Amino acid sequence: MVRGVTELSGLREIRTLHSAKKRSIPRVQSSTYLDLYMLRKEKDRLEKEIYILDKRKKSMQKRLDEIDAEMKKLEEAEDKGRQANPQVVKKPSGKDWKTISLKY
Repeated sequence: MVRGVTELSGLREIRTLHSAKKRSIPRVQSSTYLDLYMLRKEKDRLEKEIYILDKRKKSMQKRLDEIDAEMKKLEEAEDKGRQANPQVVKKPSGKDWKTISLKY
């Protein structure tokens, strides 16, 4: 299975120059406004990402609940079928395996 970039472990935790607080030039007083702007933008981005993840988690949980309900319904139907006809044994679908001998 091919994994995407977002599925690689630790990739999101890679520190950039900005997150490591390293600069190529010394800090100047006027860069405080820029830092505030950058931090505000990062905060907004992270809050948006949390919102999206919460929304995805809710939709996944809803689907899991639907699957559980459907599985329960099918299992109950299967149990009722077994109780009604205990003599009937179903053969697994598919063909029997064919074997051949190989010489090396």
